[in-house]
Amino acid sequence: MSKADILIIGAGATGLMAAHVLSSAGKKVAVLEARNRCGGRIHTLHNQLFSKNAELGAEFIHGDLPVTLNLLKEADIEYQSAVEQMMRYRDGKFTEDSGFEDWDKVVDKLARLKKDISIQDFLDREFPTGEFDELRASVIGFVSGYDTADPARASSFALRDEWQGEDFEAQHRVKGGYGKMIKHLEDMSRRAGAKIYLNAVVKEVSWQPGNVRVATDDGALYEASQLLAAMPLGVLQANKNERGAVTFSPAIPGYSSALKQMGFGSILKILLEFSAPFWEDGETAKRVGANLKDMGFILSGEIIPTWWTQSPQQSPVLTGWLGGLPAAKQKDTPPEEILQLCLQSIANIFKLSRDELKNKLIAFEVANWTADPFTRGSYAYDTVDAAGARKILSEPVDNTIFFAGEYLYEGPAMGTVEAALTSGLNTAKKIISLA
Repeated sequence: MSKADILIIGAGATGLMAAHVLSSAGKKVAVLEARNRCGGRIHTLHNQLFSKNAELGAEFIHGDLPVTLNLLKEADIEYQSAVEQMMRYRDGKFTEDSGFEDWDKVVDKLARLKKDISIQDFLDREFPTGEFDELRASVIGFVSGYDTADPARASSFALRDEWQGEDFEAQHRVKGGYGKMIKHLEDMSRRAGAKIYLNAVVKEVSWQPGNVRVATDDGALYEASQLLAAMPLGVLQANKNERGAVTFSPAIPGYSSALKQMGFGSILKILLEFSAPFWEDGETAKRVGANLKDMGFILSGEIIPTWWTQSPQQSPVLTGWLGGLPAAKQKDTPPEEILQLCLQSIANIFKLSRDELKNKLIAFEVANWTADPFTRGSYAYDTVDAAGARKILSEPVDNTIFFAGEYLYEGPAMGTVEAALTSGLNTAKKIISLA
């Protein structure tokens, strides 16, 4: 190919948003994507296994988020409310979940914290084992499940800000799936002249000020004046010889250590489609002693602890979620074994046998994002050192190499599609302004 103005590595939400903005500004853009599709951690299934569009990756819009909602409006893509009934299954019973009793104590203690420490250290100091075992388990479960984080590394300050800013009453889903938004960005970028190369697994970036040469694992070479690294943080943190890892030559002083200081979570997401939404029927209500017709989320102590329906839309799909260190431990578990863990968890919750469930199952899909070589995890979370690392990584290297991704976002929607889009948008604007 002829020399581009800007090479972008990664065709996820960050890379495509940047490609859209840069190409629309007249820049000659080439995007290199390791997968055979665009979207990255957004992956809407459109196959015969599942009866409706099913999300293997990002699924929710967590709040009234301006960049995401404006983009959907621009693309004329509808979205709908996803505020759902939260249920907790414990000691054989279903109850409506309303958090935990001592949550206010945790928030109050966090508000008084003067120096940032990990949430694990915070709990050890303020809520020691014994008296506060249930509270500790609830906080650690939330940090692992929602933030997919390691409690020993997760920043107390960042979690405090997140918990104060989260709007749980403004949750949405994209009608037809997030993939429609990705297709819009892809189409707009191509129309503006951007070239998108799939199955382009980048191995090495050789650079000097004003010139970048990128080699892929099939021997192809690409050249540009500038490069935007829009890969997931997990890929940037990968060891040199691991699949999907990218080597910078020469190395960029300070940047490698800054990347390691950032937190990147682990996740397993599982989609199960049954012949019918059995949890809604009267027989299930009698068996479990609760009417679950309007159930959205189920929180439990099972091996796969979190499940949700497509409520308020009727659907026979249950989605399972395992985050944090428990997900990391399952990284190398084969999909069939994960399915058995799922079936056992659901069987325990709904008081069914595993065989009964298996007979109702018509499709399943396991998204082990932690094992995926082109993702290597879920999404970023702040460590105690993340603020300083982010400051380093947000600065361009000799106006030649730029980093972007949801891990560099600063705001209330960390770890979301909004964070990825915002980072891509802002970095593209920075590149244009520095031209």
